[in-house]
Amino acid sequence: MNTFMKGTLLLIVATFLGECVEFFINMTLAKELGEHGLGLYMSILPTIFLIILLASFEFPISVSKFIAEKDEKYHRGMLKHAFYLTLAITGSLLALTILIIPHITVFNPYHPLFRWLVILLIPVISFSSITRGYFMGKQQMGKIAMAHFVRKVLQLLLLVFLYQMFEFELEMAILIAFCTFVGSELVVFAYLFYMFIIQYHHIKNRPSEHMSKKSIRQNLMAVSIPTTALRIFHSLTHAVQPFLIKAALVQTGLSETVATEQFGMLAGVAMSIGFFPAFIAHSLLVTLIPTVSKEYADKEFGNLQKLLQQVIMITFIYGVPSVVVFYIFAEPLTSIFFDSPEAAGFLKLLWPYFLLHFFVIPMQAYLIGLGLMKDAFFHTVWSTIISFALMYLLGRLPEFQMDGVIIGMNTGIVLLTLMHYLTICKKIGMTVLLTFPEKRWS
Repeated sequence: MNTFMKGTLLLIVATFLGECVEFFINMTLAKELGEHGLGLYMSILPTIFLIILLASFEFPISVSKFIAEKDEKYHRGMLKHAFYLTLAITGSLLALTILIIPHITVFNPYHPLFRWLVILLIPVISFSSITRGYFMGKQQMGKIAMAHFVRKVLQLLLLVFLYQMFEFELEMAILIAFCTFVGSELVVFAYLFYMFIIQYHHIKNRPSEHMSKKSIRQNLMAVSIPTTALRIFHSLTHAVQPFLIKAALVQTGLSETVATEQFGMLAGVAMSIGFFPAFIAHSLLVTLIPTVSKEYADKEFGNLQKLLQQVIMITFIYGVPSVVVFYIFAEPLTSIFFDSPEAAGFLKLLWPYFLLHFFVIPMQAYLIGLGLMKDAFFHTVWSTIISFALMYLLGRLPEFQMDGVIIGMNTGIVLLTLMHYLTICKKIGMTVLLTFPEKRWS
C-alpha cells in the first residue's frame, strides 16, 4: 500500500472517531443551549473561524507543499524563516485585533470575555500551523490524526464535566462552550510543538543548504497569499451567511427569534448530520496536497490521472450511500437533536449540497497541488455570488422561505463542482469521463 493510501486510511479512521465525538459535542450543545442558544453559537462560529484563518495564514498548506516539493536539505532553512514570518504576522494581527475587536458588533450579544478568548487563540493557531504543515509535508499523518482526535475528545469531556457540575445562564453557557474549544486547542498546540521540537533536533544534525530568504518567502507566499485569499473569502461568506439567511427569513414575516431558531436547525442540526461523512473528504485533502504537489513537481502526469480516478471513486463509494441514508432516515436522525419536522425537511433538501461538497473538498486540494490557487479562488467567487443572490431572492419569498435558501445553496455547489472538475481535467490531460486521450502535457 502506497504512502498516500496509508496516510489517508489513518486519517479517515482517526477523523471518523473525531467526528463521532463532534456529533456528541453538538448533541450536548443542543441540549444545554436550546434552539435559540445553539443558533447564537452557530452564528458566531464563522466569524471565529475567519480570525483563526487569518492567524494561520494558510501556513499548513504552504509549508507542506514546500516540504513535499523540495529536497530535505532545504527544510531547516525554510522552517527557521517560516517561524520568523509567523512571529511578524502574529504580532501584527494581535495588535490589529486588540484595536478592532472591541468595535466588532457581532460580539455584542455574547459575554465580554468572548473577545479576549479570541485574542488568546491567535498565537496558538499561528504557531501550531507551522508544525501541522511540516507533518503534512512529511506525510506523518499519525500526528495530525492524533491532534485532531485529542482536541475533539478533550472538548467533549470539558463540556460534559462543566455542564454537569454547574448551572449557567445562556450567555455564560455559550462562553463555556467556546472556552472548551480554546482549551482543547491549547493542549493540541503543546502536543504538536513538542513533537516538532524532537524532529527539528534531528534535522539540525543532517546536511543542509540554505536558500535565500527571498526565495523561501516567495515560495511560501506564492501559496499562502492566494490560498488565504480563497479561505478569507470563504470564511467571510460563511460569516455573512447567517445574517443573510436570517434577514431574508425576517422579510417573509418571521420574527428575529424564529429566524435564528431556523438557522440553528439548519447549521446546528441538518449540516451537522449531512457533513458527518466529510471527514473522509478532509482526510483526502490533507494527504492530497503534498502528494499532488510532489507528483506535479516531478511531472508524473500519469500518476496524477490515476490518483484523480481513485479520489473520484472513493468519494462516490461513500458519498452516494451517505446521502441516501440521510434522506431516508432524516426524521429519526434529526430527532436526536430536536423533535422538529423542519430540521428533517432541511436535511432532505440539502442532499445535493452535501454530496457535491464531498467531491469539491479533495478537488480543491488537487487545484492547490497543481498550483491553480487563483482558479480555485475565482471559481468560489462566482459560485458564491450566484448562490447568495438566489438564497436572498428566493428566501425572502413567503412561499419559499428556508426552502428558497436551500435552493440557492444547492445551485452554488453544483456550479463550483463543475468548474473545479473541468479545470483539473484540462490541466492533467483527461477528459470529463476520466479517460486519457492525450500523450503529452504542458
